Amino acid sequence: MIKETEVAQGKIRGIPAADPRIIAYKGIPYCQPPVGKLRWRAPQPHEGWDGVRDCFTFGPIPCQTKPQPGISNIYDLEWNVDKTIPMDEDCLTLNVWTPAKDKSEKLPVYFWIYGGGLQWGNSAEMEFDGERIARRGIVVVTINYRLNVFGFFSSTEKDADGNSVEKNIGSRDQAFALKWVYENIAAFGGDPEHIVIGGQSAGGGSVMTQMNYPENKKYIKGAVVESGYFKNPYIDHFNFPTELAEKQSEEFLKALGVKNIDEAKSLSWEKVRDTNDSFQKMWFGLTGNDITRTGVEAAIKENTFIDVPMLHGWTDNEFFGELTASSKEEFEAKAREVYGSDADRFLELMKAPGGAGMCRDDKDPTRFNSVELGNIAFTRLRKSSGLKSKSWIYEFGPYMPGGDEPGAFHSSDLWFFFETLAKCWRPFDGKYYDLSRKMCNYLCNFIKNLDPNGKDTDPEGKALPEWKNYSDETPCIMNFKTEAEPENRIPDEKMEFYLEWARKK
Repeated sequence: MIKETEVAQGKIRGIPAADPRIIAYKGIPYCQPPVGKLRWRAPQPHEGWDGVRDCFTFGPIPCQTKPQPGISNIYDLEWNVDKTIPMDEDCLTLNVWTPAKDKSEKLPVYFWIYGGGLQWGNSAEMEFDGERIARRGIVVVTINYRLNVFGFFSSTEKDADGNSVEKNIGSRDQAFALKWVYENIAAFGGDPEHIVIGGQSAGGGSVMTQMNYPENKKYIKGAVVESGYFKNPYIDHFNFPTELAEKQSEEFLKALGVKNIDEAKSLSWEKVRDTNDSFQKMWFGLTGNDITRTGVEAAIKENTFIDVPMLHGWTDNEFFGELTASSKEEFEAKAREVYGSDADRFLELMKAPGGAGMCRDDKDPTRFNSVELGNIAFTRLRKSSGLKSKSWIYEFGPYMPGGDEPGAFHSSDLWFFFETLAKCWRPFDGKYYDLSRKMCNYLCNFIKNLDPNGKDTDPEGKALPEWKNYSDETPCIMNFKTEAEPENRIPDEKMEFYLEWARKK
């Protein structure tokens, strides 16, 4: 086992995981602390340290609303179990789990980006424990990056030294960490030429952002996007134009009670965080700068989007789209506003007893999973634009035990892909562990071979059910419910209508 190693910044020492054959390195700084004058600046190279640095514990989590365990919000019940977890602006660290016995092994690498709407989240969340994936012969890396106003503030002002507030700093952190991993992962027995990046929710969207950054082309060999791409005619997800971002940033400076950027940089991070909590506005990434020159769809059409094999999908109880109204007249008017000349076709498809589209439950004929729509539309766009790499698509939908009846909610697949069910409070039994084992095996096969197919790790070593890559000819979706069950699911008329809308948009 590699219990000590050396990276560009100095020597480090890891700690055995629960399985002592896996060595974990936690809280490795990958850039200078973004504090003081470096607040709202792009990440800078770390100056290094003397001696051997113990990397036994996770670094502080990024600045965000304090965790509130025990409240009714499902995400606080699920992940935010420690309200005393250390938090600090000096948070730009990463973690490595390695099964390598020798630095020369060149094992495949999984680079993970957490979700949380770009407002919350951290790499210390227990569901992201990399040990189970590492046991399958993979070096796992999880990173912290700046969030909310700390990561996506967009003021036009310059500080006293003439430095501008750089855009999309949180995304720049991710890119900087990916480059650091490329340059240093061999010290952990990893192969810098075989890095698969993955993420969920905003982390999945962040994977898309990094694939939309041509400078990353030599770093990324494959990508995993869990619930990270949406299409919904009725909600403009994460629309954060530059003009709005800049206006919101100036309003935030006023809320801080400062006269300029330098005064804002001199405030404590707690003051900035608490003001942001009271400010009650979201912060997102922007297009039109060097790290996201254009949107994902435009980049695909322009052939600047990084073309690598992808594994992606959704859970079956997340982010539904629907068109609702208080009367048939209002419903028709809304339909014509959204669909224009295609509205008559939409109205015909959505006819239902009692008034088309006016009910508000899962029987609403207009109701659809916007992440499912986004995934299929994205795959079709990649193919029609001439990209050659394959896509493997899944849907996650088992009953989730625990008495709260949440369905297969957004993020619930994380426990399964990382095979960390034993850390969850839910009373999972054997069938769930079997499903999780298979899901983790598919994921690890993909990380290793850029194809999820291969053997299971059950005692018999049988082949996993064949998971065909998605195409119009074989629209295969792997259903992760009680088993792993592939099916060819041809979109029905309603889904085809939404897909045509997405294509036109």
